[in-house]
Amino acid sequence: QVQLVESGGGLVQAGGSLRLSCVASGSIGTINGMGWYRQAPGKQRELVADIGRDGSTNYVDSVKGRFTISSDNAKNTVYLQMNSLKPEDTAVYYCYAVLTLIGHWGQGTQVTVSS
Repeated sequence: QVQLVESGGGLVQAGGSLRLSCVASGSIGTINGMGWYRQAPGKQRELVADIGRDGSTNYVDSVKGRFTISSDNAKNTVYLQMNSLKPEDTAVYYCYAVLTLIGHWGQGTQVTVSS
């Protein structure tokens, strides 16, 4: 059984910062890649950023230059540093991990950015 547990969400004013963390535990096997998705009310879930086993990263255009994804494979953890937050970043953020070629989701953490 695999668990992904997110933390670090909350309420912040526009221009502020938050750091999300996601720890994978259980029968992890090989970490093929990890990432963050988000879903705002009434919208589809979208990829925010992901990081591969080789450290390669990918970002949605709307967060480039503001968000940074990183990982610590020794701790089975992925982070999302979010700076210069905007009200349109408000969403539930979900951790996603591909572990031994199987995808897993976290339960989500709410990020709310006030104007």
